Amino acid sequence: MLLRTPGVGSRTFLKCLAHYTPEVLFSTPRETLLQLGLKNKIVDALKNPQWDLIKADLVWLAQENNHAILYSDANYPQQLKEIADPPPILFARGDIDLIHFPQIAIVGSRNPSQSGLQIAYEFAESLANSGFTITSGLALGIDAASHKGALSAQGATIAVTGTGLDRVYPAAHKSLATDIAATGVILSEFPPGTLAKANHFPRRNRIISGLCMGLLVVEAAQKSGSLITARMALEQNREVFAIPGSIYNPLARGCNALIRQGAKLVETTQDILEELAPHINDRPLPQQMEKAAETNPLSTEQQKLLNHIEFSPTLIDQLVLTTQLSVDNISSHLLILELQGYISPTHGGGYQRNK
Repeated sequence: MLLRTPGVGSRTFLKCLAHYTPEVLFSTPRETLLQLGLKNKIVDALKNPQWDLIKADLVWLAQENNHAILYSDANYPQQLKEIADPPPILFARGDIDLIHFPQIAIVGSRNPSQSGLQIAYEFAESLANSGFTITSGLALGIDAASHKGALSAQGATIAVTGTGLDRVYPAAHKSLATDIAATGVILSEFPPGTLAKANHFPRRNRIISGLCMGLLVVEAAQKSGSLITARMALEQNREVFAIPGSIYNPLARGCNALIRQGAKLVETTQDILEELAPHINDRPLPQQMEKAAETNPLSTEQQKLLNHIEFSPTLIDQLVLTTQLSVDNISSHLLILELQGYISPTHGGGYQRNK
């Protein structure tokens, strides 16, 4: 009801709930509400709720696989509570457990090069294989390629939208949205029925950056929404990564600028994994990794790799030579071995065996 009140944004919403429960708020005298600093038009709206819209929300929530997560709920993602302007409610369709797993966001141009699309797809696929959930914004271009890369790996992906979840924007992504909701989750702070508006997408972007541990920018012009998302990630104390590009490519200028400002230059998924792996040992593993660990603790390749890691520091270059595995393969397996406690990172980018 409060979310449907005109003039009430996330800050005003949380301010109201800091003083009153929703039930008490709507029965609080007008004069008391004005003393909270609420404007006359907001108080008028609180005294005359839009019941038809609220009933529509309840109908949507009654549908299978639809959820609403309140800021006060134990299930609300802790990562989002850390940002300056957390959404008071998250509407969700799909597996809401995924919002608590380690996430890497991938963002970039809506009109990327073919190379950019391939990079986004391959990085998402590799990172999903390493156990990360891939988060993006369901937009054209890099966002879509990232979601598809995660799905191709049978991994988890989260789409954060700038509309109500009864709508898909852009409409061309209806099939993609269906695929994401089937195995992942789609999120929005906007209630059902909300149309796409320009000012919704910066708000969506702060959720993308707020949910993730690290954010990868694949291709971005110097003035783009992706750079805004990257700045938000920096403000939220998230790791920011960027794919470098040619000085002649306008789609690389945003990424190159981020690197000059301190973002980590990324050429392989190992560049991301070595930054994030030490921070996720206390985070829950995705269900597919837990089940794999129960039924088959190590795959053949993982066991082969472990056999070549010594109880003293072993460099990745050495593992490439001795195992004949690709760098991306090794990076994925190293993360899983570390998460399961078989190995630990050492100074200089190496690993040593624990057991």
